[in-house]
Amino acid sequence: MTTDTSPLTPLDVRIRLAALWTATMVLVAFVDIFGFYRPDYREQIEAGRVFVFDIGQPFMLGIIIYVTIPTLMIALSVLLPHRSNRLTNLIVAPLFALTIIGAAIGEWGYYVLASGVELAFLVTIVTLSAKWAMPKRN
Repeated sequence: MTTDTSPLTPLDVRIRLAALWTATMVLVAFVDIFGFYRPDYREQIEAGRVFVFDIGQPFMLGIIIYVTIPTLMIALSVLLPHRSNRLTNLIVAPLFALTIIGAAIGEWGYYVLASGVELAFLVTIVTLSAKWAMPKRN
């Protein structure tokens, strides 16, 4: 039995960033899945259009590119070297945040709530990345 009363060792910034990107992607996925319960969304899909976009190969390619970027950020947050990792997170998170804000305009409450949580995750990613100091070398 140990008597260590020190707080838990903080997780490495890379792990925290990957966890935040993972949580963001889980919410993105669930918001999209829950959208299929909406009659208005199902009607659009059956009509072959979502918002102003025709559902076809270009639309599907665009969607997969959109979700691939934050999905890659999960791995890149762990694998990239410090400098490029920090810079990539500082660029991608705000850009992704803009798309989330744009998509949430005029949406249902569940979508707006999830978007707010996603934005909180992205703000945390930017904050962690901005404060992430270069590792000290021996």
